[in-house]
Amino acid sequence: MPAPRRLITLLLAACALVAPATAGAQSSTGGTAAPTGDEPLIATRHALINGVVSFNGTFAPSEAGRAVTVERFDAITGGWVALTSGSVGADGRWSARWRADVAGRLRTRALLDRGAGTETLSVFSASGFEAMVTVYRPARASWYGPGFYGRNTACGPRMTRRLLGVAHESLPCGTEVALRHRGESIIVPVVDRGPFIKGRKWDLTAATAKAIGFKATGRIGAVALR
Repeated sequence: MPAPRRLITLLLAACALVAPATAGAQSSTGGTAAPTGDEPLIATRHALINGVVSFNGTFAPSEAGRAVTVERFDAITGGWVALTSGSVGADGRWSARWRADVAGRLRTRALLDRGAGTETLSVFSASGFEAMVTVYRPARASWYGPGFYGRNTACGPRMTRRLLGVAHESLPCGTEVALRHRGESIIVPVVDRGPFIKGRKWDLTAATAKAIGFKATGRIGAVALR
């Protein structure tokens, strides 16, 4: 076999051996490695006001004994506020708890004390995401829709069986509101005014109620995301 043809054959064989290994290494999450359980910071994603939010994570065992401070970002001041702290154990694991005294969708981070300073570490070290925690306020709510289909809401959209939104007496139209009920959560805009019954704070459209499994008047978790 001539030298050039022999060289091409060897190169093709090498490519055939490498290709399966490369394909197997590709992430099934679209190129971003999925969390392995060994992230620096993992947080409870949903909680009620005054409820307990748990934080935990894993650092290198060589960081044992160092302090970890969990902070939240304050959009009003533009700074970070300390929430709780813990310390790294001999196996690299750490944990801390915080009784939620602030409602909203909170951006949190962990600071590892390295003696001379601190190093910020986000929720997934591979992808650079931070831990988001949504803290809700309990409130009494109802839902509506039948009898109003085809009409325009107070905020403009036409009421349909598919309209996702919530009615509130005073929040500006379009304000996003996070809702949670029995483990299901959704974020929808304010699309209407109401409810006009004493003791009720929110009125969910039929589509919104269905999305979170809310079937009758009762209590839900809700917070405006200002």
